[in-house]
Amino acid sequence: MSDVTVLHPALAADALAGLSAARKTLPCKWLYDAEGTRLFEAITRLPEYYPTRTEVLILDQRGAEIAEAIGRGAAVVEFGPGDGAKAVQLLRALEAPCAYLPVDIAPEWLDAVAARVSAAFPGLPVRPVVADFTRAFELPPHGGGSAARLGFFSGSTIGNFEPPEAVAFLARARATLGRGARMLLGADLVKEEAILEAAYDDAAGVTAAFNLNLLTRLNREAGADFDLDAFDHAARWNAARERIEMHLVSRRAQPVQVAGRVFHFAAGESIHTESSHKYRPDRLRQIAAAAGWRDATMWSDPAEMFSVWLLEA
Repeated sequence: MSDVTVLHPALAADALAGLSAARKTLPCKWLYDAEGTRLFEAITRLPEYYPTRTEVLILDQRGAEIAEAIGRGAAVVEFGPGDGAKAVQLLRALEAPCAYLPVDIAPEWLDAVAARVSAAFPGLPVRPVVADFTRAFELPPHGGGSAARLGFFSGSTIGNFEPPEAVAFLARARATLGRGARMLLGADLVKEEAILEAAYDDAAGVTAAFNLNLLTRLNREAGADFDLDAFDHAARWNAARERIEMHLVSRRAQPVQVAGRVFHFAAGESIHTESSHKYRPDRLRQIAAAAGWRDATMWSDPAEMFSVWLLEA
């Protein structure tokens, strides 16, 4: 096994831990390398994937109300900015924002976001922060003085956390943002199973490519030898936990090597790669309250598919 090359020790460590579990799993944050992020942005434009366009609709139709509730001069701290499009939309709605700080683990993606926002707002201080926002980190000085910080966590990424992890993230975010902080939070709502499963298993196969790209990344960066043709993407609604689960399902019995260790898969055995929890409003209020936030306002679309919350520390 001496010829095994591990380029990303943290990824390899998480893979070894997750694949050793009784039910194999991998943390969903590793889905988002450069190719994974590109594929996810493509997913957000698919006809089946309603969350992005619905959240954009809410920000568009309720932008003036949201801006009034937030007030003048906010320093916007965005956790996981994607391509920066929603940041531009929010910043245009706000009155005299004083700074924009996108936070992401991928520096190459942050560079593109910072360039996009700087081009749209030439005089606005933009301070990218390379950090894993699922862990504690510090914000740099940003020229905002004593302005209260507004966290922005869009796209229902909060749903990727298990409930205790969601509480922990929101509590850390409150501490990071500081005194008087607020959080603009996107959260997907519980709805019909068919709509949910289609959103995570599109007809064009883009979500399947996104999920399978994780195995490509493991092969490249964690010394793995996954056969991509031997795994299928699956999206399943877990009614008991009110969440969509993404899995990579082994087509046959097979061994797979990761970082010098061999793992055996049975035919039909899966790796659970992502959960996306869907919320009822009362449940989200409980999670926010447990993290030290209270909900000030909730906005939704006419069909009540998605929600945007303004939380106050």
